[in-house]
Amino acid sequence: MTQGERRTPARRTVLGAAGAAAVLGASTALPTGTAHAAEARGEGRGRGHGHRSLPVPTVIAHRGASGYRPEHTLGSYRHALDLGAHVIEQDLVPTRDGHLVCRHENDITGTTDVADHPEFASRRTTKSVDGTSYTGWFTEDFTLAELKTLRAKERIPGTRQENTLYDGRWTIPTFEEVLRWAEEEGRRRGREVWLHVETKHPTYFRSLGLGLEERLAKLLRRYGRHRANSPVFLQSFEPSSIQRLAKLVDSPGVVLLSAASSRPWDFVQDGDPRTVADLVTPAGLRWIASYAQGIGPTLDLVIPKDATGRLGTPTTLVRDAHAEGLLLHPYTHRNENSFLPADFRRGTDPTAYGDSFGALKRYLETGIDGIFSDNPDTALLAAADFDAADRG
Repeated sequence: MTQGERRTPARRTVLGAAGAAAVLGASTALPTGTAHAAEARGEGRGRGHGHRSLPVPTVIAHRGASGYRPEHTLGSYRHALDLGAHVIEQDLVPTRDGHLVCRHENDITGTTDVADHPEFASRRTTKSVDGTSYTGWFTEDFTLAELKTLRAKERIPGTRQENTLYDGRWTIPTFEEVLRWAEEEGRRRGREVWLHVETKHPTYFRSLGLGLEERLAKLLRRYGRHRANSPVFLQSFEPSSIQRLAKLVDSPGVVLLSAASSRPWDFVQDGDPRTVADLVTPAGLRWIASYAQGIGPTLDLVIPKDATGRLGTPTTLVRDAHAEGLLLHPYTHRNENSFLPADFRRGTDPTAYGDSFGALKRYLETGIDGIFSDNPDTALLAAADFDAADRG
């Protein structure tokens, strides 16, 4: 299928219906397979309290069901729940007047219609964020009232042309709106709605007087999600942000880990020479386990790719992290060829779906505790296949 062709609705409809059916079946009985981290704690799969009660593998809807709806909108979050996702992710950035809103980046050029608003033309500027220069419009230059005049749109329309159908349908949600929405959805669906909440660029925002952690902790306490068994994970690429949050609330923390050669931005600012490669050693994982409950590594840290982009041999990261009692929620699974390892791409169209199930099988076989996915229905079906094989 070429770039200009469109997938038929039937394919997504079948995937969505199958994913929902799989989850409805799973919700009536706990899975009986084996999770390595839970085994180490003497627990069965998906048993216990707090995050230990979640099914394993846990499917985390990355920015909501962002494979099907514009990311970080209530429509994307709601669709993820409808598909059966176990956890819904939010990324948080602040407004000029200190409200936390859900955007993957503070640069909102590509995810809103801000460029179509002449009244904000003068706000376009160039900034350095975590050492990288960006030109566009940024949340910290807008009040919440001003942001609410904008509408969300699809971030990668060239890849996800069908999602542009929903451009302009939703506004940018505040995190407090999401917390209220999660409470309402939980009552309506008769189950807790789990959230996976990331502090974005916390050192950068602290330098602007817009510290994220205190604002986040205040909202978590207000809505009763500040306890160790609350239905929420707190995540960040900056370890110091998770350390700061651990002093404010008891909600479980997850340290996100990028490429092995990279350094967290707070390390760069503090002169800490360690890289992610140092953090995924047994000693580095032991240090993370002293203040966090999990890690969120890029999938390449779990199974590296070779020079041709094909999956190679798994690393020891899963085993080493579990030895320290850490759960693993790697990122990010997507269905499109352009995002899959080379050995699981099908055809020449980068926007077409490849062998997503084959790739997920390889990742789940490593013993990871969950996975972030733009396509939670696909990930749920793969998790059900994995469970069935594990039981058999």
